[in-house]
Amino acid sequence: MQWLSSPWFQRKPVSHLIEEMNSGERLHRRLGSLSLMSLGIGATIGTGLYVSTGIVARDIAGPSIMLSFVLAAVGCGFAALCYSELASMVPVAGSAYTYAYATLGELIAWIIGWDLILEYAIGSCFVANGWSSYFDSMLQHVFNIHLDPRLLSPPWYYDFKQEEFVLQFVTLKDGTQALAWFNLPAVLITVAITIILVIGIKESAGFNAAMVLVNIGVVLTVIGVGVAYVDPANWRPFLHEDKQYRGIALGAARIFIAYIGFDSISTHAEEARKPQRDLALGIMGALVVCTVLYVAVAAVITGMIPYRQINEAAPLSAALQAKGLTFAGGMITLGILAGMTSSLLVGNLSQPRILLAMARDGLLPHSFFGAVHSRFKTPWKSTILVGVVVAAGGALAPLGFLADLVSIGTLFAFVIVSAAVWILRITDPDVPRPFRTPFAPFVSIMGVLVNGGLMFSLGRDNWIRLVIWLIVGLFIYIGYSRHHSVLSRRTALAAGESDPGLALAGPASQD
Repeated sequence: MQWLSSPWFQRKPVSHLIEEMNSGERLHRRLGSLSLMSLGIGATIGTGLYVSTGIVARDIAGPSIMLSFVLAAVGCGFAALCYSELASMVPVAGSAYTYAYATLGELIAWIIGWDLILEYAIGSCFVANGWSSYFDSMLQHVFNIHLDPRLLSPPWYYDFKQEEFVLQFVTLKDGTQALAWFNLPAVLITVAITIILVIGIKESAGFNAAMVLVNIGVVLTVIGVGVAYVDPANWRPFLHEDKQYRGIALGAARIFIAYIGFDSISTHAEEARKPQRDLALGIMGALVVCTVLYVAVAAVITGMIPYRQINEAAPLSAALQAKGLTFAGGMITLGILAGMTSSLLVGNLSQPRILLAMARDGLLPHSFFGAVHSRFKTPWKSTILVGVVVAAGGALAPLGFLADLVSIGTLFAFVIVSAAVWILRITDPDVPRPFRTPFAPFVSIMGVLVNGGLMFSLGRDNWIRLVIWLIVGLFIYIGYSRHHSVLSRRTALAAGESDPGLALAGPASQD
């Protein structure tokens, strides 16, 4: 066990985290439990509900997708309880990264932080890219406005069958074919979101709450209207004809992307008014609301039409239109736009908080990633950088083949957080825990096993992509982060080391 004493695996004491929370430049504490819950719901209900439900129901789980949603929620529930304890115990920005630093050491914390960067970046780019299609559909059907198709798609796409990138051509008004340029609406929505995020957390939360209300209102309307057309005969057979019971577990892994978002609440711990109470309420409340809505929507869709006839691209609107409810198209488009806008906002809101936490620890340049605006009290430089990256990715990148990376990255973080609660109960038993995970260590162990099992069901290719990304991050850690680590410098100074490079303690001199 000597490797645990290596500087690469040194842990950041919880007492240090709490001390740092009460000193230095802080973010505004303006979020209550309802605002936090709204952020979680806004980040969660989006493409996973409106698109993934159709794919999983038709091709993987059939009517048993209802159980897939429940199974995925159970895995999330174990992780959510663990997130709630850690977030109330150490209410600072950083989420799983911060918790890993306190339990598993600096290298593992870096890996998790790097993994979360991938999760939020790819997720936001994917949402921005998809938002464009529905925005164009609304312009055409509601306002009769037709945008140049060259401004709606990236210039290439990924061919899954040939496993290669192919140039993407679009059809112009005169019938000719032309190479696509870039996705302009994806850029515009990202720029608008970035401006809102720089201005302040209160304004961002208010805008998100409005989008969440529209989104949930549309979902409830669809459920209320659709339930009148449910035929229980469509739920038989309950299991998918080909996948049988295996389809439930496989469906849970594939549908897991629909739950990604509630964990983002913990990244805003530093902005919660009463973090010891509000974080747990926000996390668990968001998970419960989303699970109930997901199971209800799945029941309505699979009950309205046989699962083999479900439309993959637009399952909700297609199911309603099949029953003659022609108003469904516009309503669903409105809900999707609201949901995607909210998801994009929370994704771009959360990532700078993780970058801020890593910069405070010296693992990223503090003068840039740790900069907090003097007036707005937001991490403005990293927020703008995230906006630029997401705008570029949404405009130019064919991100469909990376979608599962979002799921595997989140599951990886869930495993670490679940393990962290168990480890901290052993290493720091006396630290105050305003919220305690019940039935520990059972919940922690189940969080590791369930979420770890879902990770392994995602296939070899996704593991290869994740490993490549983590290797890139490891090179950055070796080349920069470990030499600028604040914790390493403190340890070296305490030990009386004379290396002049270690004498520069504190984030202000790390660049």
